[in-house]
Amino acid sequence: MALIGMCLQQGIPVAAAHVNYHLRPQAEEEEAYVRQFCKEHDITLFVRNEPFIPEGNMEAEARKWRYDFFVSLVERYHLNGVLIAHHMDDLIETYIMQEEKNLIPAFYGLKEEMLYQGVTVRRPLLSHTKAQLVAWCEKNQIHYYVDATNLSDAYTRNRIRHSIVEKLSDSQRRLYLQEIERKNAEKQERECRVNAIAEHGPILLSLYRSMSEEDRIALLRALVEKDGSHRSLASWKQVDQIIMEHDDFMIPCGAFQLVQEDGFLRKEKKSEPYEHVYATVEELKSAVSSWYVVREGKPGINALSLKETDFPVVIRNAEMGDVISMRFGSKKVHRFFIDRHIPKWRRKQWPVVENAEGKVIFVAGLGCDVDHYTVKPDVNVLSLYHYTKD
Repeated sequence: MALIGMCLQQGIPVAAAHVNYHLRPQAEEEEAYVRQFCKEHDITLFVRNEPFIPEGNMEAEARKWRYDFFVSLVERYHLNGVLIAHHMDDLIETYIMQEEKNLIPAFYGLKEEMLYQGVTVRRPLLSHTKAQLVAWCEKNQIHYYVDATNLSDAYTRNRIRHSIVEKLSDSQRRLYLQEIERKNAEKQERECRVNAIAEHGPILLSLYRSMSEEDRIALLRALVEKDGSHRSLASWKQVDQIIMEHDDFMIPCGAFQLVQEDGFLRKEKKSEPYEHVYATVEELKSAVSSWYVVREGKPGINALSLKETDFPVVIRNAEMGDVISMRFGSKKVHRFFIDRHIPKWRRKQWPVVENAEGKVIFVAGLGCDVDHYTVKPDVNVLSLYHYTKD
């Protein structure tokens, strides 16, 4: 009410948007008052009052409910943007909540201006305290309502408001605002620095390990959060600890994973199990896959000859427990990975060939079993790891 009153006083043309969630006894009275106020002052009013039924986090869903409504109005009626009446108390409360939850937010406190779904959202009252806005309404005889749920300490924000923010002196408020400004400046500078590193692709592990913890966490977020993998600060610290202490790792991050290869930290798509069936040698020769290639047969470590009784053959990713019978005895595929220093994440993609009896007869990079060796092979099967390196 203070915000719309100030707009009227300064001659700023506005429309009003009111959202009624029907969750409080006062909700109907408040909607009726807003309708009356806007009618008296010739302000166009839009109301969203269909039933709101949250399924999870009520606060987050309610925020999306109203902001989506605001955006739809801006786009439909070609308005300039959205004005929100958050004030200084809201800003400080938000910052304290971020600190209590040990979060690394996109922004400390509240941004004065931001984009939501491409629409400008401004908060012009962040320099005003709640008490100042209440006083302004009373001086200008503008009626306002107090949300009764704000009086309960059952909600974290209310507890912070009553026990901390409302008791702050002017000098304490200034200190909070200075701290928020400093943290945002540091965060912006750090993000510029680490984004330059992240944009260049694989990152030298030695470089990563030489950085401060704050820079390392920011770099991890720059690598994966744009793809939708969001974690708490504690979770990012666990990821960082693995990278700092282990030379071979595979850390899931949403649709991607952080891996080590050849001394570099890389972001790769998650490895999914695969199993491709081929009925004939001709089918096998035309195989197309993201993890292996099949070529005309030439003698060597990737050569494989096949018998009619082997078909249908399956090319699949290696699995724990796979064993192949070589000329020098049985060999565990896992042992081959260890001996050849194959990175863990590559092992999830590694191709083996299994015959109709379910027997592993070939492992890329190791060779075929004792029964399928020949100097005139039918095909060569190569993992893309070796193929691209060669």
